[in-house]
Amino acid sequence: MSTRTPPQVVVRNPADLVRLEVNAHYQTKEDFDRLVANIRRDGHLESVPLIYAGEGEYAEGRELIVSGNHRCDAATVAGLTEIPCLLISDRLTRDELIAKQLSHNALTGADDPATLAQLYNSIEDVDWRAYAGLDDQTLDLLDTIDGMEGLSEANLDFSTVQLVFLPSERDRAKTALEEARTGADQMWLAARADYEPVLDALTSAHSAHKVGNVATALHIILSVYEAHLTDLQAGYLTPAGEALDNRQVGWETVTGSRTLPADAAAILVRALSKAAKDKDFSEDRPWELLVRLATGYLAGPS
Repeated sequence: MSTRTPPQVVVRNPADLVRLEVNAHYQTKEDFDRLVANIRRDGHLESVPLIYAGEGEYAEGRELIVSGNHRCDAATVAGLTEIPCLLISDRLTRDELIAKQLSHNALTGADDPATLAQLYNSIEDVDWRAYAGLDDQTLDLLDTIDGMEGLSEANLDFSTVQLVFLPSERDRAKTALEEARTGADQMWLAARADYEPVLDALTSAHSAHKVGNVATALHIILSVYEAHLTDLQAGYLTPAGEALDNRQVGWETVTGSRTLPADAAAILVRALSKAAKDKDFSEDRPWELLVRLATGYLAGPS
């Protein structure tokens, strides 16, 4: 490896620095809040972030944070506008940059295994893989990662939200929150035969969209499902389009959408309100008016 110019100590505003798009290193909310509190108490950072300029790749004050993303985030939250940084001015290859990132992260803290595997496997040069500094135990762990694992608190932004309820809504809110709390650890048993199709669907979503997180892959699967809601008609219609029985079914399976434009909804609301006053349908069956209109439409001109 060629000789490099030593990093120089510079002063930067942490809010102006570019954050890593993919960062295996993570902190829990509790650790991050503790770091912010420590910086506010001390009034400064006690360890220096490593940043990268790339020979003018970024404008001054817009360098990339190679190591110290969470420290820079915490310093910004704590109100610091100037922090010391070590600046790499030589241009680095992509392999070198990732290797330095992993090397610094390997010294302390914890990594999201799926993201760590993604970054390590993206390094093509063997020498720079060695530079990353991952030990044999970590490398053995990476061999077991299938890209679908993730950590719930990894690389997330947190904020405190206060909910305010009117007196009439308070009891309902308390009940809903209690049900959510007591149900958080519940497990629902599904047939073993369903496990493989679900896992296959997650794997397919992962490979097609190059995502490394179960929640993201599941979101993609649900998006595909939402785009094919009318396929559910096969559960209650014959091939000729006749109802199999008189069960209740979702309106979205009829229209293929859970929503409609507000102006269209306003027309339907006015029509149903008028029909209710005229007693043109049973009070608890407003859709009868739509069925009547659809039946007349199918019959054609009288």
